[in-house]
Amino acid sequence: MFVTKMTFNQSSLFGQVEDLQDLSFIERPIRRSLKTAEEIEKLTVDEDLNDIERAVYLLSSGQDVQRASVIINLPNLVRQNPAETFRRVVPKVREVLHVAGADMQLAAAGSFLTVLQDDIVLIQTHTHSILQIVLLNLDHRDTVLSNAWLETLLSAIDALPKETIRQEILSPLVSKAQLSQSVQARLASCRILGKVACKFESPVVKKDLLPLVRSLCQDVEYEVRSCMCRQLENIARGIGLDYTKAAVLPELVELSRDEGSTVRLAAFDTIINLLEMFDSDDRTRVIFPLVKTFCEKCFKADEAVLATLSFQYGKLCHGLSASFTDEQHLWFLEFYKKLCVLGLQHENDHLDIQAYPLELETKYALVRRNCAYNFPAMLLFVDLNHFLTELYPTFSSLCHDPEITVRRTVAEGFHEVVKLLCPNVHFIHKELVVLLQDDSLEVLDALLSHLQEILELATSRGEGPGPESKQVNIPDLVPALVAAEQKAATSLRWRVHERLLQRYACLPRVISADQIYFLFLQRMFTIITTNNVLPVQREATRTLCMFLRYNRKQEQRQEIICKVLQELASGRSYWNRLRYLDLCEIAMELFSKDYFCKHFLIQALELVNDPVANVRYKLCHMLPRLRSTIRMPADKHLLQQLEFCVRKLLCREKDKDVVATVRKTVLELDKMDITEPYHKRHERDLLDQKKEKEEALLLEMEQLERQQSEAKLTSEKHSEKKRRDSKTGLSGTKGQSGSTSGVTSSTSSGKEMRKAKLSRSRSLSSQPTTPKMANADKTLKVKDSGNCPATVKNSMVPMNAEEELRSLHFSMAGASSALSPTPSSSSMPVLIRSNTTNTLVDHPHQHQHRSSTLDHRTTNGGKDTQSRKLSIQRKSNSFGMQSGRE
Repeated sequence: MFVTKMTFNQSSLFGQVEDLQDLSFIERPIRRSLKTAEEIEKLTVDEDLNDIERAVYLLSSGQDVQRASVIINLPNLVRQNPAETFRRVVPKVREVLHVAGADMQLAAAGSFLTVLQDDIVLIQTHTHSILQIVLLNLDHRDTVLSNAWLETLLSAIDALPKETIRQEILSPLVSKAQLSQSVQARLASCRILGKVACKFESPVVKKDLLPLVRSLCQDVEYEVRSCMCRQLENIARGIGLDYTKAAVLPELVELSRDEGSTVRLAAFDTIINLLEMFDSDDRTRVIFPLVKTFCEKCFKADEAVLATLSFQYGKLCHGLSASFTDEQHLWFLEFYKKLCVLGLQHENDHLDIQAYPLELETKYALVRRNCAYNFPAMLLFVDLNHFLTELYPTFSSLCHDPEITVRRTVAEGFHEVVKLLCPNVHFIHKELVVLLQDDSLEVLDALLSHLQEILELATSRGEGPGPESKQVNIPDLVPALVAAEQKAATSLRWRVHERLLQRYACLPRVISADQIYFLFLQRMFTIITTNNVLPVQREATRTLCMFLRYNRKQEQRQEIICKVLQELASGRSYWNRLRYLDLCEIAMELFSKDYFCKHFLIQALELVNDPVANVRYKLCHMLPRLRSTIRMPADKHLLQQLEFCVRKLLCREKDKDVVATVRKTVLELDKMDITEPYHKRHERDLLDQKKEKEEALLLEMEQLERQQSEAKLTSEKHSEKKRRDSKTGLSGTKGQSGSTSGVTSSTSSGKEMRKAKLSRSRSLSSQPTTPKMANADKTLKVKDSGNCPATVKNSMVPMNAEEELRSLHFSMAGASSALSPTPSSSSMPVLIRSNTTNTLVDHPHQHQHRSSTLDHRTTNGGKDTQSRKLSIQRKSNSFGMQSGRE
């Protein structure tokens, strides 16, 4: 069996060899060099020839690649030896161009343009020789080459003197503009006339150019008439305001009634561009009827022109608005509204595309897109006070348009609309949410370019500098922002996701800190730890730092920092630990040195013991920057710890890349205090002081808000007490039934007061509130305390009692923070969430206070006199706890 296998393998191998031999006939000899000996000999030039002789030799007997090289190098030859170049080389170039290909023609056009523009031609005869070559090649049979030579001439006109233009260009232009010439020559004449009109005075233009202009405007070919019509703008600016009304305007009126649609369109564009040159009388008597007739004709029978009309419509209305009557103003506004819904129909309060041929649907979509582009101009055309009645339905229809391109164009110009509507920006809050929730990612991408500006203007009342004082609540804005981020995250366009996260850095100035904390913060951690795109992770890290930087609640800041240290600095994946180092780099830019050293530096230095070399490698690169955050002599212990890390890396590191990096880092650390200029160090210190002031201001604002909230809560309690006392006094005059109802009302008022405390505790603690438990039998065990006058061991307390304790707990924390000048993280309570139960970890004094309060509530019941004693007991315990902390 083994032998048969060997035989089979050998036979298959020999069969493959025979197949390869059969393919031997397709083999070709391989050339050892790109050029043969004969070709190399032809390309060889005598080294003793100078530049001019070599150029003449190559143009005469060289190959095409050598001739093209000489033509490209022609400007350098003119600079070195202009006389010999124009005497010997330029005539040879003129001969070569008769038979040259397209590449050589284009190279010659570029070289001659450089010669004419660089002022290296000093003699008039030299300019004459170059312009003769350019004008000669304008009639080239290849349209591409003739247009290239025409562009060369038009660009050179700006650098040529008037006399040269008059002699070398205008003289042959008269013959080229005749009907006997080709269409291509007459088209070139139109463009040359428009270019030279701005070089001469008005009398010269009127005398020498206007006759040619009139003849070309009446040419038999519509292409020539259209081209000349588009040059009438330059002619009008060349002859001035006085001659424009008498000479140019009649030609435009006649061309606007031309049988060719392209000619009418060119006349329409020229009229719009020249609106500022016509007086009010001309606009009212001539321009308005002309434009109105043009619009009506296009809307009814000429869909091809509607696209250009809609694109220029905003400029047209803005230019003519000063001369419009109320009736004319209303007509143009209604016509714009018709264009915005062209090709659409309303069905069940939705816009749907009507059944048209595909080509016509595309044209109509382009018209609506141009209307969306012109909406800011139309907003200026209409009084802002009438926006809600006149233009809001149109704007809403554009935001809900079935075509993605239309909605994308609306999103691109949304910031302009917001700026114009700034006092009444609340009118379009709904449309902002609609665009954020759009199904197409292109619409969201277009909105991102100015999303920060849009959100800040849309949520601002213009009152005060603080973000909380000027915040306006937009319904469904926060869910729309959350949905937009999730949609970008699930798509394959990670750059859109990165840009979106970058724009979300402005959210602290737009929405409240609680909304950011509960809806966006955890999402940032998820992106950092699970996303596979590094730029997206880094942008999420920067946004997270911005959330932390401008958060005004100390409890939330502490929880954010703890979560950063737990999930990133101590993360199981080395990828998360690398992201922590990225976060440190961003934190050094955003926070002060003191804040960074207090919360981030120690954990960064501990990564010197990381088992992954990539983490240690990145840490070595960051050591100089980490050293710059340490301030001496206050942070001497931090400097010692950094030096200990460096010594550990030098002694124990085994990875060669890390060793090389740490050696370079040691040299940089040694030179930091010596090589850095004083002014840079001073600027950095001033910037750090500014950051410290901003951080202190955030703490002061937080304390002020807490004091205001506590004062408000106290006033509410006093009012509730007065109302309860009044009800108690009235109930005392009634019988037994009345007394019973009085007790019930007292109990209900106590519940309302506890609810008020609970809501205040949630606003201060900024923790997610847990719903009330439906089952009233669920209880909480509380340990006894020896300091309480009425001790109840293992008493069962309802769940709302713990909620009241939580409110008291955080109110005391706010009072202690208000007493201390610089609140530290150790003095702030931390709410630790367990997977099974919610447990509040407090200070021992607080635990003692909790048990005493619960015992009082259990023993004393709901009587009014006992409730007063309870409040007195709470105050005494709070003061005792504060003194204990001090």
